[in-house]
Amino acid sequence: MTSKPLLVFDFDGVIVDGIYEYWSSSRTACLELLKESNLSKHLPEDIPDNFRKLRPWVTHGWEMVLLAAELLRPNSPLTLSGARIFSNNYEENCKKALKAWGWSSTQLQDQLDQVRQKAIKNNLQAWLAHHKAFPTVSKSIQKLNEQGVEFAILSTKSSAFTSQLLSNLKLKPKMIYGHESGPKKNTLIQLSNIYEIKGFIEDRRATLEEILETPSLSSLPCYLANWGYLKPNDTKKLPPGIHLLKQETLLTPLANWN
Repeated sequence: MTSKPLLVFDFDGVIVDGIYEYWSSSRTACLELLKESNLSKHLPEDIPDNFRKLRPWVTHGWEMVLLAAELLRPNSPLTLSGARIFSNNYEENCKKALKAWGWSSTQLQDQLDQVRQKAIKNNLQAWLAHHKAFPTVSKSIQKLNEQGVEFAILSTKSSAFTSQLLSNLKLKPKMIYGHESGPKKNTLIQLSNIYEIKGFIEDRRATLEEILETPSLSSLPCYLANWGYLKPNDTKKLPPGIHLLKQETLLTPLANWN
């Protein structure tokens, strides 16, 4: 193992709040799909509360485009009952919504990707500015070197996009792993063979539970970021091995986190 220990961070919802970009890109993709419809005139530029509340359930980008459309459909479960009821049967409601619109997930994902690529090509700085760093997290990361700890990033974005965003935030991780690197648990296994990993910080409880169920990672310190995209019950009755992490704790020595 190398001499310096390593702290591993998730990216979206832990280091940056991308909700502004999520809505902007999803809204634009939805408007493109509905440009022949009068419905498109009623999609607000400000982030709808129901969209924000459902972010913790989203696992693929295309779902956000679908949610934007569902905010327009008068008889959709989201319009009629709101985010809380919609989330109770999230996956099934998404399947029904796809059928109601006559769309496919691939179609929506392609549209979202095109919107993002166009935004980056036309005005990269504006696209980067839609991602807001959590100030305390950024400050804490910059202090890690004082504790003799290096940090790495595991992101569901591509490593290229993640690298651009981190550079814009003036953060320089030792390593960046994007979605092309495969499942997070596989990357953590590889890293654990080389580094002493002091912890993995993530805002998806299900991901942390999967990590701890992996035999070679069962003793890895896992931290649930309480400032991230959490479901209402995510912080309740955490299993052994998962510690709830608050932003103010980040500024204390790593030894005090547990």
